[in-house]
Amino acid sequence: MTYSTLKPSTKPMKRGTIKPKAASVSGMLRTAVLKSAKPSLAAKPKMRKCTICKTPFQARSSLHKTCSTPCAISFVSQNRAKVERKELTARKLAIKPRAKWMAEAQAAVNAVVRERDRLDGCISCDKPATWNGQWHASHYLSVGAHPATRFDLSNIHKACSVCNNYLSGNIRAYRPRLIAKIGMEAVERLEGSHEPKKYTVDELRAITTEHKAKLKVLKESM
Repeated sequence: MTYSTLKPSTKPMKRGTIKPKAASVSGMLRTAVLKSAKPSLAAKPKMRKCTICKTPFQARSSLHKTCSTPCAISFVSQNRAKVERKELTARKLAIKPRAKWMAEAQAAVNAVVRERDRLDGCISCDKPATWNGQWHASHYLSVGAHPATRFDLSNIHKACSVCNNYLSGNIRAYRPRLIAKIGMEAVERLEGSHEPKKYTVDELRAITTEHKAKLKVLKESM
């Protein structure tokens, strides 16, 4: 019996290749950040002007306002004085009567009326704007009987002191001139029914502030 001769295989044997584990994303990012990081420069001391004497100095922090001890003492004294003034104002406002707030609100509204109508003559008579007497802000509907329209600018117009003081507004002549000025619809709105109104101190303060701002705008535009 003939036996076949066994020949060694000429094909190279496959060996298992070991693949390196993939680096995690967070690790890669951390490595990139570390590589790109550069040593930070030390922050330079901030220069600012002294609150008191305006001399430039090196501030140690955002709370450092003054350049020296004398200036610091002055700064504290000024702040204390401001606080005391603020407290005094608050105490005065707390005891201020409502009638005073009402008078200030009316004065602010009247000032707007006089500025708005400064080129107009009397709403109740034929006196021209060139009349040398005293001019008032005259209510068409009286303040006592119609508090809801007390601060309504449509209800208040420039009038001479004669009509306003001695003729109670001279309403018979006031009305037709008012219709010619603002229109029948606006006059009828004024003469219509209104809810009874009693102004709070906060409302009066707001009216004063609002009309002071209006007066400023009027003066700037004329």
